[in-house]
Amino acid sequence: MRIAIIGSGFSSLSSACYLAKQGYEVTVYEKNEQLGGRARIMKNNGFVFDMGPSWYWMPDVFENFFADFNKKVSDYYELVRLDPSYQVFWQDSPDNIPASLDELKAYFEKYETGSAAKLEQFLAEAKTKYTIGMGDFVTKPSLSVSEFMTLDTAKKGLSLDLFKPISKHIRQFFKHPKLIELLEFPVLFLGAKPQQTPSLYSLMNYADIVLGTWYPKGGMNEIVQAMVSLGKELGVNYITNANVTSIATQANRCTGLQCEEQFYEADVVVSGADYHHTEQKLLDIAQRNYSELYWKKRVMAPSSLLYYVGLNTKVEGLLHHNLFFDADFNQHAVEIYDTHKWPQKPLFYVCCPSKTDDSVAPVGKENVFILIPVSTELEDTQEERQRYFNLVAERLEKHIGVDIRNHIEVYETFAHKDFVSNYNSFKGNAYGLANTLKQTAFLKPKCKSNKLNNLYYTGQLTVPGPGVPPAIISGKVVADLIQKEHQNESVIRSNIN
Repeated sequence: MRIAIIGSGFSSLSSACYLAKQGYEVTVYEKNEQLGGRARIMKNNGFVFDMGPSWYWMPDVFENFFADFNKKVSDYYELVRLDPSYQVFWQDSPDNIPASLDELKAYFEKYETGSAAKLEQFLAEAKTKYTIGMGDFVTKPSLSVSEFMTLDTAKKGLSLDLFKPISKHIRQFFKHPKLIELLEFPVLFLGAKPQQTPSLYSLMNYADIVLGTWYPKGGMNEIVQAMVSLGKELGVNYITNANVTSIATQANRCTGLQCEEQFYEADVVVSGADYHHTEQKLLDIAQRNYSELYWKKRVMAPSSLLYYVGLNTKVEGLLHHNLFFDADFNQHAVEIYDTHKWPQKPLFYVCCPSKTDDSVAPVGKENVFILIPVSTELEDTQEERQRYFNLVAERLEKHIGVDIRNHIEVYETFAHKDFVSNYNSFKGNAYGLANTLKQTAFLKPKCKSNKLNNLYYTGQLTVPGPGVPPAIISGKVVADLIQKEHQNESVIRSNIN
């Protein structure tokens, strides 16, 4: 049976491997020249930039993925745990966030007496949420609320604090603003305002603090290369520069993909492309799960202003990961999610992988990736991109004493318009849907079409949600669903042939 997968992001690459392992004939169609979706790389004058994801969290998800194929992460790339995990620049002075839990408890205690013991309790609860969430909830296709209605699941669900916002949950343990911001940043940068995010997502704090922050030598694209290599070993076929312009259908089934002038037949279609784009641009209106009005009402995670900067000198004062919280945390959150304005004093993130990896920059030079989370409701212009780069450069100079603008050898930007043109991203979003209660589990867009019985969706706009580990899990969820629903059909076709 032939399975066509649209797009080659992590969810698609994951799904391709699982489906090929099950014996299906799998082809991945990627519109761009490189495989990897948002996790592509940019090479320029000896610098190698990861264009998208830069945080390696939840290492167990990657290990579990490769273990499903009797492989190990170490078969494909070298993984290094970062210590310190990252650096935070506050308004007064920067702090290194240690990888050691004992050292981190001492750090918490420095700001708030008694907080070390509270951190242990907070992380114990977060571990429970991580264990249940990753073991019992994210692996479900979430096609119906009935999937969660077993007595066992209901009991476990009570411990997830789905109806309490994470902002309130954190404040029940800690009072110092630095500790609160440190624990809230994963949801602000990747999902929604902490006041609108279920405390379930304290599981991200467990992932950060206990499971650690890691880096694959060579960059995040090494994961892409590993998954593609595995896929090829399993028989997956990859076609790049294959822009899917429509999904062909007959009655209630997909029959194949139209890629510009070329048509490819398929028995099952999986879209790892942007869900909104797939429905609104590749299908007729009668074949869509959701209307345009539905999508307009979705709460989106941020878009991003990205800068890829190659410096002709080494820069002191930066670590591999650097968070700049030297401005009002709540104000920026309001500007992203409520007022949808260009931020006056944005928080931002700087990744400097050349601090860890000599291969991503020429000798004596620095690879710098800068990210500013912004609303998806903004007009992206070159003038705004340059204005915000200058703002960031000035803030950087204040903290590290160097004006990076005097040392630029490579300078590239990527923002809203590029997310749309490169990835067909809905509203130019960078991370998918915000992790609000009303957009969790079976309340997310469904991973299977209601109108076409052989069309499936995977990726950040469906279950389980945004991020690299959830994307890998999403690919497995869909592959398992296809195997469950089409295995008899596969057997029948095999016998006929």
